[in-house]
Amino acid sequence: MEDRVILKVSDLRTYFDVTKGLFSPKQIVKAVDGVSFDVKKGETFGLVGESGCGKSTLGRTIVKLYEPVSGTIEFEGKDISKLKGAELKAFRKDVQMIFQDPYASLNPRMTVGEIIMEPMIIHNIYDSAAEREAQTVKLLEIVGLKPDHIRRYPSEFSGGQRQRIGIARALAVNPKFIVCDEPISALDVSIQAQVINLLENIQKEMNLSYLFIAHDLSMVRHISDRIGVMYLGHMMEIGPANDVFYRPLHPYTIALLSAIPISDPDIAKAKSRIILEGEIPSPINPPPGCPFASRCSKATERCFKSTPEPIKVGDRLITCFLYEK
Repeated sequence: MEDRVILKVSDLRTYFDVTKGLFSPKQIVKAVDGVSFDVKKGETFGLVGESGCGKSTLGRTIVKLYEPVSGTIEFEGKDISKLKGAELKAFRKDVQMIFQDPYASLNPRMTVGEIIMEPMIIHNIYDSAAEREAQTVKLLEIVGLKPDHIRRYPSEFSGGQRQRIGIARALAVNPKFIVCDEPISALDVSIQAQVINLLENIQKEMNLSYLFIAHDLSMVRHISDRIGVMYLGHMMEIGPANDVFYRPLHPYTIALLSAIPISDPDIAKAKSRIILEGEIPSPINPPPGCPFASRCSKATERCFKSTPEPIKVGDRLITCFLYEK
């Protein structure tokens, strides 16, 4: 893995106006609220957290499906947060996305070949239809499907096969970076490991970088080099995957890891699960202070009044007052 940073996100904020009526008080959902991190060339950066924490919104903002209200997104040293027109089109060739739902993300009226060739046509990658078809057959073989699948429709495939088609579509434009938005959460457990292994093999062969979004920490640890833990739009902890998994520092990460099911009944019996109590703050005009304060057993009065800044602890970043020197 190279040390060069391919993606750098700085103080990114993505808000949504959910005000219901003309005369109703303004309501803003702060889905991503001041997130900063980077991804190195050839690295897999795992992003975890509870449902609704802003993981998918962050991924969609990076690929420019959502517009940020502030902050910067630098790809290969260039700020892409304000790109439009031809520059945005060129960026989207380099940065692709694999969506969570393999059933909803494929057009049921298009054949598999048409789905995979569409990005090639949009970005003018190959000169002839024959070249595009040859590349499509090659991509189908790379993701573990057969060449004759090119004429079939998505409805003829299982969920795991559809996700492989989604992966082939993302690879069709030879991207440098892929946002994997919970690509295995809608699949059977027996299929999940196959898709993870496929993504790892493709990464090695094509020198890709991944942002891998999931809520399953154990699966994220397997595929990721580093992990970021999100809570209510904020990044709470960033560090090497094994360090975060085996030696969590932030109280939220510790609680999140305690909820992972363990197959060995003796170990599971000896392990104590941390039950988070207290109210989850609303992402609509949230109160001041640390977003986790209302559920944290170690919170002090300061936590409810002031928002902590990320603190470097070894090779980790922790957003918590507990680690101030």
